[in-house]
Amino acid sequence: MAEPQQKPLVVVLDYGAGNVRSAVRALEEAGAEVLLSRREADVLGADGLVVPGVGAFQAVMDGLKQADAIRMIGRRVAGGRPVLGICVGLQVMFEHGVEHGIDTEGLGEWPGTVEKLQADVVPHMGWNTVRPPAGSRLFAGIEEERFYFVHSYGVQSWDFDQNIESMVPPQVTWSHHGTDFIAAVENGPLSATQFHPEKSGEAGLKLLRNWLNTLPVTGRISVQED
Repeated sequence: MAEPQQKPLVVVLDYGAGNVRSAVRALEEAGAEVLLSRREADVLGADGLVVPGVGAFQAVMDGLKQADAIRMIGRRVAGGRPVLGICVGLQVMFEHGVEHGIDTEGLGEWPGTVEKLQADVVPHMGWNTVRPPAGSRLFAGIEEERFYFVHSYGVQSWDFDQNIESMVPPQVTWSHHGTDFIAAVENGPLSATQFHPEKSGEAGLKLLRNWLNTLPVTGRISVQED
C-alpha cells in the first residue's frame, strides 16, 4: 500500500458570488480538499484561499466588504499565505475598477485600473490563447493551451515598478481581444486569472494542479491510496 498522500485544504471564499460550485468541483477534481466558507478561522487557516468573482467590480467589492474579506485577504497576503483570484477576483486585486462611469476602489495589491475592453465585440466570451512569461509556475506544461474567458472589462496596461530593489517582480500573462489585456498575474503568494480555470477543461485543471502544487500543506487532511 502506498504512503498516505496529503491533500491541501483550500477554502473558496463564500461572500455571495454566484456560480462558485463549479470552482469547488474543479478544485476537488484537481486534488484539493475544499471548503466553501467565510469563517475567519477557515479563511486564515486554509492552505490556499480562492477568491471567485462574477459580475460587476463594485458588487464584488461590496460583497467582500460585507464579509470582512478584504481584511482577511490582506492578512493572508501579508503573511505569505497563498491566494488565487478568478475573473473579477483578479480585477479587484488592482487599484480601481471603472464601470459605467463609476470608479470603485479595489484592494490595491497591484497598480492599475480595470476598464472596458477596447474591442468590436464585447463581452469577450469563449476560448482564447495566452502569453505566459518564461518560468511561469501556473502555466507550466500548458503554455500553448486555450482558456475560457467571460468578461467585458480588463486591465490593459501594467504599471508595476519592475526596478524596486530586493523585490522579485510579478510575472504577468497577457491575452488579446481587440487589445492586449492581463490574463493572469503571479506575485509571490498572490496569483489570479482573468479566465475561468474551472470552465477551461483539462488545461484549467492542470493550472489548478500547478497552483495546488505550490501550497505548503499543513498535514491536517490525508487520504489513503491503494
